[in-house]
Parts: sequence; C-alpha cells; structure tokens
Amino acid sequence: MRVTIAEIKEMKQRQEKIAMLTAYDYVTAKIIDEVGVPIILVGDSLGMVMLGYESTIPVTMEEMLHHTKAVVRGTNRALIVADMPFMTYHASMSEALRNAARFIQGGGAQVVKLEGGKIVADTVKRFVDCGIPVMAHIGLTPQSINQLGGYKVQGKTSELAKNLLKDARILEEAGAFSVVLECVPAPLARIITQSIDIPTIGIGAGPDCDGQVQVISDILGLFTEFIPRHAKQYAKLAPEMRNAVANYVAEVNSHSFPTMEHSFTMDESILESLETTS
Repeated sequence: MRVTIAEIKEMKQRQEKIAMLTAYDYVTAKIIDEVGVPIILVGDSLGMVMLGYESTIPVTMEEMLHHTKAVVRGTNRALIVADMPFMTYHASMSEALRNAARFIQGGGAQVVKLEGGKIVADTVKRFVDCGIPVMAHIGLTPQSINQLGGYKVQGKTSELAKNLLKDARILEEAGAFSVVLECVPAPLARIITQSIDIPTIGIGAGPDCDGQVQVISDILGLFTEFIPRHAKQYAKLAPEMRNAVANYVAEVNSHSFPTMEHSFTMDESILESLETTS
C-alpha cells in the first residue's frame, strides 16, 4: 500500500519529520523504498545527474516519463512525485493538463511537482480539481535559473521574503498538498512552515521545515563535480566505484578473472563427441 498525500499531511500535524529523496532508476528506487523513505521524487535534476546536461532546462517529457516509469516499477510503498519539465505547464491549460495526466496515467506517478508561486496557482487549482495531486516548489526554482541569474539563495530582502510567504499561502489555497522550499534562509523557512497547514519540504532551507529532500547522488558521494552546501555526504561511493572498476580491469588484463568459479561446464561426453567430429 503506497503512502498517501493524506498521510504526509498527517505527519506535519504529528510533528513527524518527512524524509524525501530523489531516484531516477529502478535499482536505486527499490533500495530507497525498502528502507522506508515515504516520498521519492523523480526530479528533473536527472538532467544533470543522469544525462549530463548543464541544467534542468533541456529535460523533456519523454525523458521524465522514461525515468518515472522505472522508479515506479522499483517501488511498492513510497509516494512517487514527478517533476514537470520546463515549459510543459505554461503554454496553455489544456497542454498542462495533458502533460500532467501523462505522468499519472502513463508514468504511474501519484503526484506532479510544479515550480513557481502565484504564477502557477491557477494551474495548481485546475490540476487538483481534476484529481491530480500537486507538490509546489518555490524559492530557488532551477527551471528559472536564467532569469534568477544563477543558483542563489532566495528571499533575502524584505520584499522578496514577503513574496515567498505570500506565494506559499496562495499555493496552499490553490490546493497544493505540500511545498518545497529551496535555498531559502532558515528563519524565513521557519516562518513559512509555521504560517501554512501543508507540509514544507526543505532543501537548503534549514532544520525547521516539516521535511527535507536531497538528491541521492549528493548524499551518496556519487556526483563529485559539485557538492552543494546544503548536501551532506553520508557515503563516498565514487572512490569505491573507481577502485572496483580499476581492480576489475587489472584482473582481466592479468588473466586472473574470470576463473572456473565464474564459469559454466558441460557434459564431458558431449565434448568428446565434438572432438571426435572435429
């Protein structure tokens, strides 16, 4: 039985912290699900982590659906949230609904995530009215990185802080069941969390959010080109992978792998008949 949005809301009411992680493939999703993480995000961060893009902007619907399906197949319990890619929910309401429906009906996700505040409120409301749960996302919104001028903390001035608080309230009123706060000053994130009834999920937004989300590659030490300040490495798997691959190559080159322990045999009489034939 999968975790529901009602259960996630109840976690806030019980003051129980919500752990959320990204996953982009079957194997990783299966491990995360088995551990009991209640929410898995198929983030458009896969553009950088899995596909080597410079940002999330080039990520397409087809790529997101491909990875969402893999994550869904690897899970039984976690609530699966899928990021809607850049400009797939802005051109028209009909197109936005069609794309959101593809994630739910075809991709198997239970929730879609949209970036933006009041500008997407009408879309959020329409999705929810049509039975599509929505997780909102404000603060640093990576799909707007060209407009924001880089990956910077958001809401540091009085006006910007008030706008973020207003956006959170508008999104709650529109029907979002939770909201991600990315790279928001911790004191502001605390005020937002206390001001709305839906759960806040922080990433670089301090300890007072109702939950936290991290990119799985960051916490496992797999993506080493850049380590965000908000990420903690709970493991450093990249060096271990390099060592394992180097050992494999060395053993193949030295003829020490494979051995008969890693091989298959066959009936000797068949071999004899082959030798006779030859």
